[in-house]
Amino acid sequence: MKKKEFWISSGFGALIGFINGFFGGGGGMIAVPVLENFFGFDQKNSHATSIAVILPITLASAIIYLVGGKIDWAILGVCTAGVCGGGLLGAMLLKKTQNKTVGYVFCAVMLVAGVRMLF
Repeated sequence: MKKKEFWISSGFGALIGFINGFFGGGGGMIAVPVLENFFGFDQKNSHATSIAVILPITLASAIIYLVGGKIDWAILGVCTAGVCGGGLLGAMLLKKTQNKTVGYVFCAVMLVAGVRMLF
């Protein structure tokens, strides 16, 4: 990796980490377009890499929230089961879905989330 690429990657990593830590999630919504537009990843690789990038950020944020007493343990247990099942299903479906379709679905989810936040 060249020096310039290193600093660009580090800068985007810091931005993604900040977004994920500040909002408790959402870093992937930044990581996917960054991986596509700046690093030339296709849809599937950008989504898969985004998940891998988010894992250490999520663990670090979870530790901060855990130490700060901000975690509801009852909800955590129920949601964890659903998240694991949904994550497995989504990963298996991603392998079978065309890049273009993944892009359309991702765009639709981002639009719906943005509109819901307005109201």
